[in-house]
Amino acid sequence: MKALLINGSPHEKGCTFTALCEVEGVLKKHGIGTEMFWIGAGPIAGCVACGHCFETGKCVQQDKVNEIIERLDGIDAMVIGSPVYYAGPSGQLTAFMDRLFFAGGKHMAGKLGAAVVSCRRGGATAAFDRLNKYFTISNMPVVPSQYWNQVHGMTPDDVMKDKEGLQTLRTLGENMAWLLRCVEAGRKAGVPAPVYEPKIATNFID
Repeated sequence: MKALLINGSPHEKGCTFTALCEVEGVLKKHGIGTEMFWIGAGPIAGCVACGHCFETGKCVQQDKVNEIIERLDGIDAMVIGSPVYYAGPSGQLTAFMDRLFFAGGKHMAGKLGAAVVSCRRGGATAAFDRLNKYFTISNMPVVPSQYWNQVHGMTPDDVMKDKEGLQTLRTLGENMAWLLRCVEAGRKAGVPAPVYEPKIATNFID
């Protein structure tokens, strides 16, 4: 079993990384394999709606998005981390996730999903809600915790003083590890994955 943790901050070792490490530590304690993936500090282009991915399963833009798409079948859970900008996730991350889920969406169903956000003071729950929508539209069970998955602070040292926030993230890690083991046990017991109807898409007119 393996969990992918995506660091959507332009700071590779900043507050978001610190938060994700708290989750990662618990997963490792339970024998869950992990990979920390940083999207980088450079600009990331958004989706241009070209439709190329419908034919190839990959994004026409050759960057880190395709790196992750190629590895999705070996991932059982995903934790998306972001700083909070104007009560939302970082622009680089949302551009990245829009393309990842649009081009690689057929690989997402059944994987566990969780979002983690880092803020100085406010806007965390709005950013948290935005990230969770990627999971709920992709047949991904969302892993809960004891509170919204948020930490506060201007620096990593500040985050390490947020005792409630860190505990919330550790609880998230415990729940994710437990659910991953439950999924694995179900597979071994012969519990089949859901079978979905062919997708119906309408424009609410016809």
